[in-house]
Amino acid sequence: MLQVLACGVVVFPGLFFIFRKVLPSIFKQWTDADVVLVSERLVSSIHAIMATTAGVVVVSACSGNVMTDRYWLATYFVIWYGVPYMTYDIYAMYLSHYYRFRVKGHEEYKEHSLTTVNSFVRREFLLVLHHIALLTILLPVTLFFRRDQGDYFIGCLFLTELSTPFVSLGKILIQLGLQDCWVHKANGGMVLLSFFLCRIALFPYMYWVYGRHYGIPIYGVPFHLTLSVNLGNLCILAPQVYWFVLLCRKGWRLYQRQRRATAAAGNQDSSPLPPPSPSLTDNQPKGDH
Repeated sequence: MLQVLACGVVVFPGLFFIFRKVLPSIFKQWTDADVVLVSERLVSSIHAIMATTAGVVVVSACSGNVMTDRYWLATYFVIWYGVPYMTYDIYAMYLSHYYRFRVKGHEEYKEHSLTTVNSFVRREFLLVLHHIALLTILLPVTLFFRRDQGDYFIGCLFLTELSTPFVSLGKILIQLGLQDCWVHKANGGMVLLSFFLCRIALFPYMYWVYGRHYGIPIYGVPFHLTLSVNLGNLCILAPQVYWFVLLCRKGWRLYQRQRRATAAAGNQDSSPLPPPSPSLTDNQPKGDH
C-alpha cells in the first residue's frame, strides 16, 4: 500500500492538485494560467531533484565497472517515477497551454476539445515528441534490452534533469515580477551552464567512459555500439542542442537589451541640465531671496 501511495502515479498529479489549490489563496491576483504554469514548474522541479539525486546515487554505486555493476534504483526509478512523470507532464503542459490561451480570450478555448489538443501538439511538438521518445526509448531499453548491463549510464541519463530546477526557477521569478533582480540573472547563468554540462556534454562523456572501459578511443565508440543505441542517443541529444541554442539566443537578447538600457540611462544622467524656464525666472523680482 505504501509503495502505491509513493508511486509517481499518485505523487506528481497529487502535488499538482495541491499546488493548484494552495497558490490562488497566496497570490490572489494570479489567473488560472499563472497558477497552472507555476504548479507545473514546481512539480517539474521536485521530479528533477528526485531524478538527479537518483542519478548521483546510481553513478556512485556503479562507478567500479560501468558495464556490469548493478543498482536497483536504475530500473525502479524509471518504473515508479520516470514513466508516471513523463505521462503526467504531457497532461500538465496541455493544461498550461489551454489556460494560457483561454485567459487571452480565444473562442475555441472556452472548453476542452480536439481542436485545443491539436493546437497544443502543433505548438509544443518538440516537447511532446521528447516526452514520447523517452517513454518509447528509455523505458524499453531500461527494462528489456540492456541485458542487466549499463546501470551507470542510466544513472547518467537521470542527471540530465539537473538543469530543470533552474529553468523552472527562471519562469517562476518572471511570474513574480522579479526578472530584473540579481537572482534571475545568476539563475540564467546556471541555466546555461547546467544545461550544457548535463544535457549536451554528458553524451560525449558517456561515450568516453564507455571507450575507456573497453580500451578504445572515443571516436571509435559509435562503431562499437549498435545502430539502435546510437540512434537512441541522437534522438535524445538533438532536441537538447536545439533548446540550448534557443536559450543562448534568448540570453544574448536579454544581455543586449539590458546593455542598451544601461547605456541610455547613463546618457540621460550625463546630459546637461536644461536651461531655467523663462516663466520661472523672468517674473521673479530682482533681489528677492
